[in-house]
Amino acid sequence: MKKVRQAIALMLAALLVTVLSSCGTRDRDPEDGQKKITVVTTLFPLYDFTRAIARDKADVTLLLPPGVEAHAFEPKPADMVRIDSAGLFVYTGKYMEPWAEEILKGTSNKALIVRDASRGIRLMHTAEKDHGEADNEDRHGHGDHGTYDPHIWLDFENAMKMVDTIADGLSAADPTNSAFYKENAARYKEELLALDARFRETLRTCGKKTLVHGGHFAFGYLARRYGLEYVSAYQGSPNAEPTARKIIALEKIIKEKGVRYVYFEELINPKVSELLSRETGATLLSLHGAHNVTKDELAKGSTFISLMDTNLANLKIGLECR
Repeated sequence: MKKVRQAIALMLAALLVTVLSSCGTRDRDPEDGQKKITVVTTLFPLYDFTRAIARDKADVTLLLPPGVEAHAFEPKPADMVRIDSAGLFVYTGKYMEPWAEEILKGTSNKALIVRDASRGIRLMHTAEKDHGEADNEDRHGHGDHGTYDPHIWLDFENAMKMVDTIADGLSAADPTNSAFYKENAARYKEELLALDARFRETLRTCGKKTLVHGGHFAFGYLARRYGLEYVSAYQGSPNAEPTARKIIALEKIIKEKGVRYVYFEELINPKVSELLSRETGATLLSLHGAHNVTKDELAKGSTFISLMDTNLANLKIGLECR
């Protein structure tokens, strides 16, 4: 947080430049002359949801550079200037972006609309997460979520609530187009409902119900929604190292339950998953948490729904669904 405070000081100095205070919140669309609101989002799901709702009425940017792991991200002074000069800032909540509240305290933009996308969502407590106790060394350090699991978007009912919160924020920042945003939000929620139906229909046919993940605990909401048993190598920071005891416990689960596939996640070193694969003979499969995307995924036009459909295809294989 010391780095954040220092960066805030730099941000405030930069914001003395009058151009930021005079024209930062809206940009003019050269085609129709209308002014667009500028929206800064932190994670890829928020970015993709916002684009689907705002369409051409807003300039939406993703704070995370492509390929950067979300838990390791620390905002730079330029990022803080972007937030301060926006019309709307959308983040996931203090358990996913612990730096956000400190930055917002230092903003000079009194017109900035802020939306915490976890508003109205019951967060999963860490006690609901894994089997057995978390290793103590996994509970602390950069990127640790602490008491609550912030990966709320992986329960698609939560994702629909996030869409409503974003539409509310867009309407507050741009009341003229409120009906447009609400209509698009309703349409996008229908897509999420269809996605949820595809998951439910497929996962109810699975021969296996145990999802073994060699990464940090990111898929608890998804597992809970579809009645899966979910075990991961560690809780907290994706950079944490699981203990030998936890690795042995996972190997035992894989062998006893006849699990033939082990999952790894995007943008995180898969060495633990690879170790489990070597020790048990299980095949590796990817599972995308959608925190962020790679440059290639962004260039190909990957969306939250397309990433989740790929997840479903890999879950169908790994859980031996019909």
